[in-house]
Amino acid sequence: MAKTALATNDQPDPRPNAALAWVSTTWQNGRTFLGDVRAELRKVVTPSRKEVQATTTVVLVTVFVFALYFWVVDGIFTYGLHALMNKLVGPQ
Repeated sequence: MAKTALATNDQPDPRPNAALAWVSTTWQNGRTFLGDVRAELRKVVTPSRKEVQATTTVVLVTVFVFALYFWVVDGIFTYGLHALMNKLVGPQ
């Protein structure tokens, strides 16, 4: 009877081990992710000095243009607010 019990237990468990499956899947997903990262990093190109200077110039000019625009708009709103306050309250 003991030999019969041992013979029936020799078959593999049909239920998969959940922890082993999770570790295996996580490991494979990590390897895939790192392979994709490496492939994308191979596509990265360092800009030349001329390209960096050109884009820096564009950024600086744009910043100064917007600063001038907002300074003018702020001055207009300040003038309008002072004019409105003088009409409502009277000059101080």
